[in-house]
Amino acid sequence: MTSLPYLAGYSESLRTQALELLEAGELADRLRARYPDRHDVRSNKALQVYVQELKARHMKTSAPLGQVQFDDRLHVIHGALGLHTTSTRVQGAKLRKRRSIQVASLFKDTPPEFLRMIVVHELAHMKHGEHDRAFYRLCEHMEPEYHQLELDLRLFLTASEWA
Repeated sequence: MTSLPYLAGYSESLRTQALELLEAGELADRLRARYPDRHDVRSNKALQVYVQELKARHMKTSAPLGQVQFDDRLHVIHGALGLHTTSTRVQGAKLRKRRSIQVASLFKDTPPEFLRMIVVHELAHMKHGEHDRAFYRLCEHMEPEYHQLELDLRLFLTASEWA
């Protein structure tokens, strides 16, 4: 079977079905029909506001975020779609943590559901570093359709690279 790297963790039957849709040229059309809208979050400032609103709604007691931005190099360099970092600095007798989130620039032109999914994923990493049950529970708390959106995003990326 042709390599489908974004779908590597899914069942053989799902990968086969995705490959059949790709070869028939139907996968991208089905995803466009399912997610016809585009969001207006195009600048780093708009992304900062968007992320802060989600954080305020679902993670009120978590530590504040420093920088939030789109990153043109993220997909290529890190092999990731989003990145969360925490830097610790000593200020007198206290340790200060500064948290930041970077989102791959390809999300500037995707359906709003995909941007929300990646932001929810990176926000959940602020509380849970590993992809464990608690992490995915928090993701589902912030976005009830998280797992379906993750699969659809992976299909979207597969279709984009196939073209």
